Amino acid sequence: MRLARHYTVVANHLAQHGRLSATAIGVAVHIQSLPEGAPVSVKALAARFPEGEIRIATALRELEKHGFLERRRERLATGRVVTRTYSYNMPGATPGGPPEPPGPPDRAPVPEPVVVPEPGPQPQEVSAPAPAPVPAPAAAPAQEAVPAPAPAPEIPAPPEEQRLHPGAVDLLAGLRRRDPRLLLGERDVRWLAPGVSAWLERGIAPEMVARALCAGLPEQMRRPASVLAYRLAELIPPHLPPAPPGPEVRDMRPPDPLQNCGGCDRAFRAPKPGRCRDCPPAEGGAAAA
Repeated sequence: MRLARHYTVVANHLAQHGRLSATAIGVAVHIQSLPEGAPVSVKALAARFPEGEIRIATALRELEKHGFLERRRERLATGRVVTRTYSYNMPGATPGGPPEPPGPPDRAPVPEPVVVPEPGPQPQEVSAPAPAPVPAPAAAPAQEAVPAPAPAPEIPAPPEEQRLHPGAVDLLAGLRRRDPRLLLGERDVRWLAPGVSAWLERGIAPEMVARALCAGLPEQMRRPASVLAYRLAELIPPHLPPAPPGPEVRDMRPPDPLQNCGGCDRAFRAPKPGRCRDCPPAEGGAAAA
C-alpha cells in the first residue's frame, strides 16, 4: 500500500549509517518527522521517549558530529539571542562543514513484474508499468523552540522619577571595589539608579545598601545587573515609621527654701522669711500693706 499523506522520506544514508547508534538514528528520524518550529530540546525529547536526558544528549551530539544536525545562535529583530536547531537528510549540508564520507551503497531497486496477457485470438499490447509517484521532498529542518526568558523584576521608582538621589550613581559605580564581578556599564547604572534612589530615599545608609547588594552573591552570574535588579526590587525595606513622642519634660526648678514662721515658729517653704499662711500677717506688715 502506498501512502499519500502522513509519511516521512528518510535517506538510507541516515537509516543505514554505520557509525551512528540506534538511539541517534531513531532521534534523527523523529526530528525529521516533526513540523517546522517543533521543540527538539533535550528536555522535550526526554519527555517524549523513555530514554533519559543523558542518552538523548549523547544522540544529539552524535548527529551533530556526523553532520545530520546543526545548532546556531541567531539574533532576532528584537535583539534577543536564541538557539535554533536544523536537521538534515544528508551530511555535509552544514555551511562550511567537511562532507561526510559516503556510507554503504543503497540496494538496487527491484523492478516491478510485467504482466503478460495470455495469447488469444487477437494479440494484445503489454502495458508498461505505471511510473512510481515522485516522493515528497524531505521535511524542512525542525527548529528548536527556545523558551522566552523570564521578565526582569521591576525596580521600584523613587517618588520623583526625574530626580535621582545624588549618591545613587556613585554607589553603583563603586560596587566593583567590593566585588570585581560587579563591573557595571553606564546603561546598567542608569537602569539600576532609580532602585538605589528608592532605598536611599527611605533613609537607608549607602553602606547598608552596598552590603545588601554584595552579600552572598552566587558564584556563577550570567548578568550581574539582573541579580542586583532583583535584590533592589525584592529586598527593599519598608518606610521607617515615625519616631514615638519623647517623655514629657517636667519643670526642674529647685524648691523654695525652708523658713521659720514668725508667728508660730513652724517651718514652711517660701522664697523669703515671713509668716505661714495659717498665721495672720504681722502688724507692721499689715500697716505697710
